[in-house]
Amino acid sequence: MKKLSSVLFALTLSLGLIAQLQLPPSGANQKSVAVQYMGAHAFVKIVYTSPDVTSPQGDSRKGKIWGQLVPYGMNNLNFGLSTDANLSPWRAGANENTVIKFSHDMEIQGKKIMAGTYGLHLIPQETGPWTLILSHNSTAWGSYFYRQEEDALRVEVNPVSSEYNEWLTYEFTDRQEDQCTVALKWDELSIPFTVSVPNNKEIYVEHIREQMQNAAGFNWSNRDAAANYCLQNEINLDEALEWQEATVVNSFSGNENIVTLQTLAGLQMKVGQKDKALVTLEKAASHPTASVFQIHNMGRQLITLGEKETALKIFKLNLEKSGDIWPVNVGLARGYSAVGQYDNALKHAKIAYERAPNKLNKDGLAKSIEQLKKGEDIN
Repeated sequence: MKKLSSVLFALTLSLGLIAQLQLPPSGANQKSVAVQYMGAHAFVKIVYTSPDVTSPQGDSRKGKIWGQLVPYGMNNLNFGLSTDANLSPWRAGANENTVIKFSHDMEIQGKKIMAGTYGLHLIPQETGPWTLILSHNSTAWGSYFYRQEEDALRVEVNPVSSEYNEWLTYEFTDRQEDQCTVALKWDELSIPFTVSVPNNKEIYVEHIREQMQNAAGFNWSNRDAAANYCLQNEINLDEALEWQEATVVNSFSGNENIVTLQTLAGLQMKVGQKDKALVTLEKAASHPTASVFQIHNMGRQLITLGEKETALKIFKLNLEKSGDIWPVNVGLARGYSAVGQYDNALKHAKIAYERAPNKLNKDGLAKSIEQLKKGEDIN
């Protein structure tokens, strides 16, 4: 008898270790996933089970979803922790918990939510806004075990009419670099809410910083691109300046050229090192790698920044380097006009007009000539 008991115990144990049989989803509701990135790194992911308007018996429930199949308000589901004293919201899907994951700290409808995984619930209303709930409990089944004290966030959302959707679906109806709009769509209703990444640029910079410490950081063009990203977005400027100074002067992996010098000058200007920036720009304009059009564009940028005298100096450097050709004369016309020397500007505008390569440039110069004759700045 003792031996038989041991055999039965071993058999029971072995059967318990056998994997459970997986059958089709209950009610034919299929599991679905919706993912949207904002930029290259931050993303929001929703895992849900998707019921359809047509019942398992084949009957259409169109127009009977909201307020009937999905009742309004909080309700006693008569199971788990759901009671008259602890009412439950809607699980925003079918079957198990609808789950939403944020890769980074984000905002929902302008309210902060930490990176992590949350249960997603809704409190539907017949009129007025609904309540979207994110719960720290993301592993329970549906809303049967919902407890308000586990709420991570509550926000109001406004349902809107929608095209007909047979299947409950989460879509991303607006997609931008730092935010997206998520919309739950089912039957003829849509419940949209906004997910945003207010510090998306900082996330990029952190990723760039990691790359600067690895193989990518040994390439001067990568470091220039990293520094230029910070310059264009006016973020992390002091560290970007350090990266770019090393890019220009480092004998091992640096490269002093028109591109790296321009980026360096831009960063110097942004951090308040104006005198250094002007010296760097003159060095860039004199550099062997600088083309006539790159120098011309430098002069244009300086005029925009209000550095008119330096701009004229750059345009004159272009003459010394590239000769008396039409784009050089266009630059000189702009440079002299910027400092109010309209006679000199008119002289070079006329030379540029005669040497312009096509009608488009000639027409533009003709307009500049008329302005200069009236004593008007052409910039």
